[in-house]
Amino acid sequence: MRKSIFVLLAILLAASMVLVACGGGAEPAATAVPAAEEAVQEEAAAVEPTAEAVVEEAEAAVEEVAEEVAAEEPTAEAVVEEAMGDKTQIRWFVGLGTGTNPEQVAIQEEVVADFNASQDQIELVLEIVPYDSARDTLATQIASGSGPDIIGPVGWGGSNAFYGQWLDIAPQIESSGFDLSVFDPALVEFYQTEEGQVGLPFAVFPGAMYFIPEMFDEAGLAYPPQNYGDQYELNGEMVDWNWETVTEVAKLLTVDVNGLNATEDGFDRTQIVQVGYSPQWQHPNSTATFYGGAAKIFEGDAPGSYESAIPDSWKEAWAWWYDGMYGEQPFIASGPLSGAPEFGNGNVFNAGKAAMGLTQTWYTCCLGELRDAGVEFQMGIQPAMADGTVQGRIDADTFRVWKGTANPEAAFAVLSYLITDGGDKLLPIYGAMPAIAEKTDAFFEVKSADYPFVTPESWDVFVQGLAYPDTPSAEQYLPNWTESFARIQTFGDLLNNTEDVDFDAEFDKLQEDLTAIYNKQ
Repeated sequence: MRKSIFVLLAILLAASMVLVACGGGAEPAATAVPAAEEAVQEEAAAVEPTAEAVVEEAEAAVEEVAEEVAAEEPTAEAVVEEAMGDKTQIRWFVGLGTGTNPEQVAIQEEVVADFNASQDQIELVLEIVPYDSARDTLATQIASGSGPDIIGPVGWGGSNAFYGQWLDIAPQIESSGFDLSVFDPALVEFYQTEEGQVGLPFAVFPGAMYFIPEMFDEAGLAYPPQNYGDQYELNGEMVDWNWETVTEVAKLLTVDVNGLNATEDGFDRTQIVQVGYSPQWQHPNSTATFYGGAAKIFEGDAPGSYESAIPDSWKEAWAWWYDGMYGEQPFIASGPLSGAPEFGNGNVFNAGKAAMGLTQTWYTCCLGELRDAGVEFQMGIQPAMADGTVQGRIDADTFRVWKGTANPEAAFAVLSYLITDGGDKLLPIYGAMPAIAEKTDAFFEVKSADYPFVTPESWDVFVQGLAYPDTPSAEQYLPNWTESFARIQTFGDLLNNTEDVDFDAEFDKLQEDLTAIYNKQ
């Protein structure tokens, strides 16, 4: 092959030299012509070929060499076929969620190499698409019938844009004998939708009640419990750790500029310097789920039949949240207050302005300012609802199998690898907690290095939280999902930033608007 290329170059060089000799351009000075070129010119003068003849001869030679090269050099398709042999090719599409950063790409490539070296039946191919264009790219591939086999990591939000495109992997789980006992059963159920078993647990972010012990000490209050089922000591009595208790404790921890808490006479609700509770970076659906329970919030099965069905428990949750911001005894920072620089521009707990903050494991990414200010925090369990049931919230990413895959068994074999052996390398670069409880130690070792003051009991709260996912997810599928979720967020923004809202009227309008959005064609 290399020899053929040299021959081709030689022919082209010779042709160019002859054309120089025969051309009509200015004649160069004799001293400027190398001896080799003089020889070519002399030979050319002797045979006196025309320029056209030289070109034709050179082109013929080039064509002959090209044919030889083509015979020696395999096509791109042949290279792929030779590399794969009898292997089944499985495409892994990354970009709909995390995974596109250079350091993540490098590890993902390493995992692909590991998988391909681990067996000889499947050839895994990585396909990275920038996040901004991933949704359109995937939609185009699916529409053309050439969708990838595996998509992920991706959360509920990213998956909902392709509702109806996910394979029910229950048959593959059964036929492969995959051991589901490594997961909490509630997490497996978490991925059961109208489409079937659309995924398995992988990267999880369970919720917890973050709290600042120093603030509790100053108020003479007990810390939130750290084991599900434990009660809380308040005013000398043992009570359930539910939202009623949280509300009472949060009011006692909300302080004005004069040092008065929200329950004391003379409390100035316009001069709050510390709040007792923050629903830290939670979508209105999350706030409603925590307080009122997971629920499917629409009815119907096709455009024209859809109807918004937000339950009364969610309405009560949002009314509680609104009263917590604008009631007579507020205990939650309103939108204007939380957006103030001294309240962290929205990162209220990290600014040291909230005694408690209910949020997910991913929030450990964003507490550096609190730590650097010398303020320690710990984690307690999520509160129970009025009926005593704990309704947790888990943000989660996993891998999905496209239902149009030609090789569902091979795709599931890859998925199984990615969430188990491959996960050992992938989860750290995704910054996620493993869904397999036995694999969480490495995750918490990293977190402990970031926050050495956090106790093992606090980290264990997250492990316990794996048993309390929200099924269906607060990020559940809704018809016309993007517009629907945006409309609920608009409702939340109104409550967050506006005093004296006609709550009932706005809630009714939300239901009406969602019904209209759901039924858009």
